[in-house]
Amino acid sequence: MKKLFTLIMVLTVSFAVNAQIETPQPSPSQKVEQKVGLTDVTLEYSRPSMRGRAIFGNLVPYGKVWRTGANKNTIITFSTAVTIGDNTLKAGSYAIFTKPNAGNWEVMFYSDTENWGTPKTWDDSKVAAKVSVKVTTLPMDIETFTFTFDNLTNDSAVLSLLWENTMVDVTIGVPTDATVTDAISKIMNGPSADNYYASARYYLESGKDIKQAAVWIDKAIDMTKAEPKFWWLRQQSLIHAKAGNKKEAIKAAKLSLEYADKAENADYVKMNKASLKEWGAM
Repeated sequence: MKKLFTLIMVLTVSFAVNAQIETPQPSPSQKVEQKVGLTDVTLEYSRPSMRGRAIFGNLVPYGKVWRTGANKNTIITFSTAVTIGDNTLKAGSYAIFTKPNAGNWEVMFYSDTENWGTPKTWDDSKVAAKVSVKVTTLPMDIETFTFTFDNLTNDSAVLSLLWENTMVDVTIGVPTDATVTDAISKIMNGPSADNYYASARYYLESGKDIKQAAVWIDKAIDMTKAEPKFWWLRQQSLIHAKAGNKKEAIKAAKLSLEYADKAENADYVKMNKASLKEWGAM
């Protein structure tokens, strides 16, 4: 009985030591996902609250770089390139830092997102975009630090930062019109050489209509004749050989061999010579 009691006590103490009590975070995290035109924008940040404190010019000093939230950096991610002010940002993730002042703020998009708070050493070369924006004074207090996406159009959105009685807006432009126009042009102009090549190769490898594959590969080769690709010509030779057109197969293999030899690609030189020998051309 004494041993059993001892065992129970050991297990109880062990559980007490290893158990973890989960409590609410003082600055809970939030993830916001917003589609702007054809661009996916994701924002991840932590949300401190006022709790009776004076914020800007006090808890958050004027004239100093602020992490713009709490805990880990506030991180914004774009699926395409975007414009902010006169700056173009590549697709990717950026930390948002700000420098608050009474009448205006500097908002900075920093390419290094692996910081906790502000960087120990600030690197201006990592500032991918910086804009100066005016402060709007709100008629009421916003208790909890908040980001919103508003004024959504096909080509832009406004990222708003709100806390205490302060709001600042940053306009983000997205390349919707250019993307759609490019897509329309490609469709209206018909398939590209890459489309024809990929389709022809798929038909060859899948055992589908080899005559159709020959039509497509010939189109691909004709569209790239200014800059011949020996690996495409190799596929052309194989497709025509399978289609029973040995003359065209030999012609394509000889061209593939010529350009592969110039490129010093020994593998394709060897493969083409083997095929030409098999087809009685060497």
